[in-house]
Amino acid sequence: MSILTKVKPKTYCHSEYDVLKQVILCEPKYMTIREQINDTQKHFFNEGIDLELAAKQHKDFVKALKKEKIDVVLLPPNEKFPEQVFTRDIGFTLGHTIFVAEMAHKIRQGEEEFLKTWLKNSDISYYNLVGDMIEGGDVMIDHRTIFIGLSNRTNQKAIDHIQNLLEDFEVITVPFTEKYLHLDCVFNIISRKEALVYPEALTKKEYQILEKRYDLIEVSKEEQFTLGTNILSIGNKKIISLPVNKNVNEQLRKRGFEVIEVDITEIIKSGGSFRCCTLPTKRENEEATQ
Repeated sequence: MSILTKVKPKTYCHSEYDVLKQVILCEPKYMTIREQINDTQKHFFNEGIDLELAAKQHKDFVKALKKEKIDVVLLPPNEKFPEQVFTRDIGFTLGHTIFVAEMAHKIRQGEEEFLKTWLKNSDISYYNLVGDMIEGGDVMIDHRTIFIGLSNRTNQKAIDHIQNLLEDFEVITVPFTEKYLHLDCVFNIISRKEALVYPEALTKKEYQILEKRYDLIEVSKEEQFTLGTNILSIGNKKIISLPVNKNVNEQLRKRGFEVIEVDITEIIKSGGSFRCCTLPTKRENEEATQ
């Protein structure tokens, strides 16, 4: 029996682009660059992060979400975890099940306990991926297809386990250049037919697999550095994106998307943007909201 058959109406997600109703965030109160895990952190390591500005920008982001009538859950920040703002990585929601990840790197191990506490207090069941090296930034869901990035945070053993758990789904492994950290830093699905991609991070084989399924909107090297792929789709063709990624935003608007620009450039110094900062727990099909 599939583990997704135990219906829990408090949570539901089946894509990256259906109408967002509830999402988990964590303010960047203790955010700092302790380890240089990608090119972005290496670039800003000496400059550091202005915590006051990062906190203000995060509040602006929360305000933008609430303006769209999205329920925002804020997990309590803890000084032990400088990257706790990136809530996407601690799990992912598929159907009525929240999968809680086991964080791969020591600097983040323990963050998932704050998510579990909230789930228990909210009377929400979850599936604990104990022993699996997998993080939510590598998991991209499009209804019956799940793309999972093969990275130094997610291994093939974990991907195989997900496929065994979800036998009714097609799970596709997507290897990419390791230095980009997570799949959502180089690929992001924004509709049934469209996706953002940074082609240089993929082999020709992987690019062709994605090209067969989506109209790929290519992101430049400059805008990948400012995490142009790492937007957040909130449904009804609305996307939250950084003002600095002008070309990405222009291409999205040409395709009929409404782009809501929010500046979190202080937060992206630590290597993550809107998708990284959000863990959706509830989305509704667009048809159901109309």
